[in-house]
Amino acid sequence: MTSTPKSIALPVTAVTCLEDRAHVERAVVLDLEAGVQRLRLGPVSALAVDRTLHAELSSDHPATVLDVRITRSWTPRRPLPHTDDDSVLRRRIHSIAQERRSLLQQRDRLHARRDLLGRLAADLLRDIGEGAGSGEADGPRWSRELDRVDGERASNGEQLRTVEAGVAALDEELEQAEQAERASEEEPPELIGHVELTVESAVAGPVGLHLSHLTPCAMWRPAYRAALEGDSLTLETDAMVWQRTGEDWSDVRLTLSTARSALATEPPRLGEDRLTLTDRSVAERRAVDVELREEETRSLGASPVVGLPGVDDGGEARVLRPQGQVSVLGDGRAHRVPLTAFTAAARSEYACSPELSPLVTRVVRFDNLAGHALLAGPVDLVRESGFSGRGTLDFAAPGAAVELAFGSCDDYRVVRHAEESRDTAGLTQRTVITRTVRLHVSRFGAPGEHGDRTVTLRERLPVSEVSAVEVRLRKEACSPVPDAVDAEGIARWEVGLPPDGHRTVTLVYELSASAKVTGL
Repeated sequence: MTSTPKSIALPVTAVTCLEDRAHVERAVVLDLEAGVQRLRLGPVSALAVDRTLHAELSSDHPATVLDVRITRSWTPRRPLPHTDDDSVLRRRIHSIAQERRSLLQQRDRLHARRDLLGRLAADLLRDIGEGAGSGEADGPRWSRELDRVDGERASNGEQLRTVEAGVAALDEELEQAEQAERASEEEPPELIGHVELTVESAVAGPVGLHLSHLTPCAMWRPAYRAALEGDSLTLETDAMVWQRTGEDWSDVRLTLSTARSALATEPPRLGEDRLTLTDRSVAERRAVDVELREEETRSLGASPVVGLPGVDDGGEARVLRPQGQVSVLGDGRAHRVPLTAFTAAARSEYACSPELSPLVTRVVRFDNLAGHALLAGPVDLVRESGFSGRGTLDFAAPGAAVELAFGSCDDYRVVRHAEESRDTAGLTQRTVITRTVRLHVSRFGAPGEHGDRTVTLRERLPVSEVSAVEVRLRKEACSPVPDAVDAEGIARWEVGLPPDGHRTVTLVYELSASAKVTGL
């Protein structure tokens, strides 16, 4: 068996970036000799997972892989002091550290002297007390000693304050220099990996090698940019890629996947769930206990997560590929990779839910024409005037309707007033609760502005889940009558407002409960 001590470069050619790791593929052409030989390839990332290492030779050559493994070598960083070959910034950091070390030693000496002077002053005061108690009176000497000790303590305190101020200034300067070093210079890696490949070839000649493995410290998340111009919206889909694998990805075929290879694939175990029927007690038949509760109406999807969330792919693994080759540095910073862009017709709506917020928000709806699913992620909002803020885009299937909020409008003001009255019918003893909600909407127009603008107001009505409680909309008392009331109890008005105009919307509804209902 022959060995090749010289390392053969093994560049990264393709990367599949997952939610929290990456599948790295490498390719190289080897010039093999006849027989068994051991090759050293690399360097490669020392974070490569050994058990995922897989090597495969091209099938048109009679060669076989006998063994493949990763070997790692550790080179400790050089100790201080630095040599003259280092950069000016590194030598400056070394000189600041030496000056700071000398000031810290001087500060320790001044602290020790301060403690010594404090004990000397205590001994002097005790000597004065004992002398005065025994009848001795040496006032001039006591005064001179006290003045000398006080002078020494004052001088020591001034020196200590000067030294501490110098240490604080050096700490700040050292922190700034180290930040500049981290931003401009990079330490050579201490741990370096190489691939040891043992192959057997029947004949000599070139052969292609394809090697792949998993590596941690790599991730990606979707990001968007939405530009609204008149009645059209342009949505750009990008991928933010982070990687700190110890090597750069230069001109690679990048694939972005939402597959979660770390999750178990076994279905959950189903347990037995028994349902039993019991007769109601006399007290339960006599009274119906109800309660008012708040519930958020939302569709199925990923629950909110504190911090950096995962990729919401709608429960199905999605694959996205940017056009052309991509380069991502291994500096741990976010790198934006363009994916797709499309322009669609946009429908704007000025909406307000006064019970939740008095602000009128511009909501834009459009269809997903990207050709792929839009994953949940942050979106930069751009209007005709420029960047207006950042929002969140929810998951949207291909061709589905998408809704984006482009911030509030300052030329509107909405004030909400709610009143409630309670009454009991004489014969049936039914409790009737009447609630009146008034919404005052005003629009402040700019000079020279003309034309009405429609504002969509939404107010909710309670929805009863039991037959003993009824909810009735009093249309004769509403002004105006809601344009629509959906199954979830949301009443909607389309209110047109001219510049400097105002409108008042009144909603009246009743909650009627029988005498045996308690809890309202």
